Amino acid sequence: MRLRRTRRSTPLLTDTFEARFDRLILLVGRLNYMWTNTESLLIHLIAGLSGTSKDVAVIIFLTLNTTRARIDLVERLAKMEGRPAQVRDPILERTQRLSKLSGIRNKYNHCIYSFDQESGNPKTILMRIADRKTDIKLGRADTVDDDALREIEAVVNQLSAANQDIWRLIRELGYPV
Repeated sequence: MRLRRTRRSTPLLTDTFEARFDRLILLVGRLNYMWTNTESLLIHLIAGLSGTSKDVAVIIFLTLNTTRARIDLVERLAKMEGRPAQVRDPILERTQRLSKLSGIRNKYNHCIYSFDQESGNPKTILMRIADRKTDIKLGRADTVDDDALREIEAVVNQLSAANQDIWRLIRELGYPV
């Protein structure tokens, strides 16, 4: 691959870099699609656990504006006194699975993207302030290399499996669809 260089001898964005970035954006798009699709299944769990209609559960779901709040609600409903273990435990297993998968999704949704000047690899810059004892740290940057892309692909596949698993549970429990 031949790089074009500026007067300062830094690589410019080439088709190879653009292709790598396009792959990242496509994967992040798939990750978002799979996440949103899978998170929306919490609506059916809310409806079933609270004994309400799917329409009411949609309003509850949309009123809670974070994934964490939605998962917390489902877990709390599942843990209510009198809830049979054969209902509670499978639901908690699935919500804990979703919680674990949310880390990668959050990383790629709550960042900005740039390119490493040397390698041309895409980079994520975390849009979060880390408070320390005496100072703050801004914008932790991570390179999105082939390992990171494979990690995103793995999470997309895990979300797909989780989605199918949650659908099975919803049907088994007879919750509103």
